[in-house]
Amino acid sequence: MMNMEKLTVQEEEVMQRIWQLGSCTVKQILGELGTPPPPYTTVASVVNNLKRKDFVNQEQRGNTYVYSPAIPEEKYKQHCMSRFVRDYFSNSFKDMVSFFAKEEKLSSEDLQDIIDQIEKGNE
Repeated sequence: MMNMEKLTVQEEEVMQRIWQLGSCTVKQILGELGTPPPPYTTVASVVNNLKRKDFVNQEQRGNTYVYSPAIPEEKYKQHCMSRFVRDYFSNSFKDMVSFFAKEEKLSSEDLQDIIDQIEKGNE
């Protein structure tokens, strides 16, 4: 996997909106961030950081910039989860699932669903 930078909370929030919208302007992102929205310049700065980190593509249309995801959401999730499992569970997905089962965050039905997915993937 490529060396992908970790996003800040603010960058992740904006990136989630870009993934959701697919292709958008800073103004459209602002419309998705709730009330009161952060200042336009703040969001524009976050988007520029995402561009610098190669998370978004920028295209000029007239006098407006349009941004689109350069990294699929699924790829970022995989990267974050791999880092999480490595840092907190000694790189063991088994230990992670066991932890959540012991914490009663996973029911036996959930565990069976996971087993079914694993078996289906191994076919």
